[in-house]
Amino acid sequence: MSSTSAAAYVTLTAVDNSIEGADFLRRRAEVLAAQTRGLEPNSDERRRMLTKVATYAEDWMAALPSLPGQVPDDDDAVAALDGREIAETATDIDAVLEALWSGVDRVGVNESSGRFFGYIPGSGTYLGALGDYLAAVTNRYVGVKPAGPGAVRLERRVLAWIASWLGYPPDCGGDLTSGGSIATQTAVVTAREAAPVEPEDIRRTVVYLTAQTHHAVDKALRIAGLKRAVYRRIPVDAAFRMRAEALNEAIRQDRKAGLRPWLVVASAGSTDTGAIDPLPALADICAAHDVWFHVDAAYGGAFALCEPGRRKLAGIERSDSVVFDPHKGLFVPWGTGVVLIKDRNAMARAHAYQAAYLADFSADLGAHDPSPADLSPELTRPFRGLRVWMTLQLAGVGALRAALEEKLVLAEYAHLRLGEREDIEVGPPPDLSVVIFRWVPRDRDSNEANHQLNHALQDDGRIYLSSTIIDGQVTLRLAILNARTHLAHVDDAIDAIVDMTKKL
Repeated sequence: MSSTSAAAYVTLTAVDNSIEGADFLRRRAEVLAAQTRGLEPNSDERRRMLTKVATYAEDWMAALPSLPGQVPDDDDAVAALDGREIAETATDIDAVLEALWSGVDRVGVNESSGRFFGYIPGSGTYLGALGDYLAAVTNRYVGVKPAGPGAVRLERRVLAWIASWLGYPPDCGGDLTSGGSIATQTAVVTAREAAPVEPEDIRRTVVYLTAQTHHAVDKALRIAGLKRAVYRRIPVDAAFRMRAEALNEAIRQDRKAGLRPWLVVASAGSTDTGAIDPLPALADICAAHDVWFHVDAAYGGAFALCEPGRRKLAGIERSDSVVFDPHKGLFVPWGTGVVLIKDRNAMARAHAYQAAYLADFSADLGAHDPSPADLSPELTRPFRGLRVWMTLQLAGVGALRAALEEKLVLAEYAHLRLGEREDIEVGPPPDLSVVIFRWVPRDRDSNEANHQLNHALQDDGRIYLSSTIIDGQVTLRLAILNARTHLAHVDDAIDAIVDMTKKL
């Protein structure tokens, strides 16, 4: 018995030792209920706390434009949380918010800043946060449709809208996931069951990728039990795109050798370089050889909303499955991924289930209207769709379309400006919004120089970049995808890079 329940028991027995049986349990339940009051604040208390939280959020948003790209963790941040014990009694919200600021929000990388150019930015928006707040308060359950029919309908509308501009049919399968990793796992498992890979055939089953393929694919294959499949790393061209003729030849040779070509994974915006593989040519090859064609568009998929991006992503609609992260290109809060499978029945066959305790909500396997949990590994899930829907409703698609085209323009601009420097070597013109470059001073090792430059920029704090290694060379990346990143921020970033090279 916990200390809290023990205290309740003592309180009750001290009141009346003569109560027994059901009456005793009723009285005990009443005493315990009185002690749960802190879980259900009244209207005035809720308004007071919400005002405090809204003020905190507004102060954060107001300060965001001037915040550095990164603030290193420190002893004060550690002490702020270590000193805020999880106690038996309630803590006032002012003290809670102070601990949150001092211990969490004051330190670390500021992904929400327009000066964040690292990795693939996920800026989040206030509009999406409003959706998260309402989804958490109403606490709708979206695992099975009968439990939350309206919430499931809303998520399906979001998925249908995404499918429409990616060129997928309205009856495709789809799911809102926690991100690209789970979306990729869902696609891999569906492909494993639809173009079945039996256990005895794993060692002769071939997967085709490139050095630019995101590690989430390797992880998904391993989790799906396909670690011992044959992995073919297809060479890329000078722009880091998969060479279609090399893929075709590899498939032909593998089939001739008695192996089974099974899965081709194409990138529609690789993380390192933003490269888009030649999707139409790859689609032709997969169709000719009857190979499952999967496209990783976690980063690049959103650009299909704007006309320049749509042209670059032509052919994505011919894939068998695609993943896309709204927390990247649609600017909603972290934890939002999408997987679309052209054959919804294949998705259901791979993920649907039966459970006795869910008999009231039981799904008919392969039915016309499967629940989200029948198309996904997840049964319990938050109402993720609301953050996307609220952003679309409150901002309008036009604002998103303009923001995405703006990022393409800014990337071209950054590539041109960096390319004007004699001591900076730029990569190929960007397919999307990642610009890669290297500082090449004459007086030192270039890899060490780029490590120094990146660390110095991060320590400086004005901007945040991240690096990668391409063909053994340390390469810096300017990833432009934050909703708050505009021309002035890109100019500031380039000025900071140039200033730091002079100091070093």
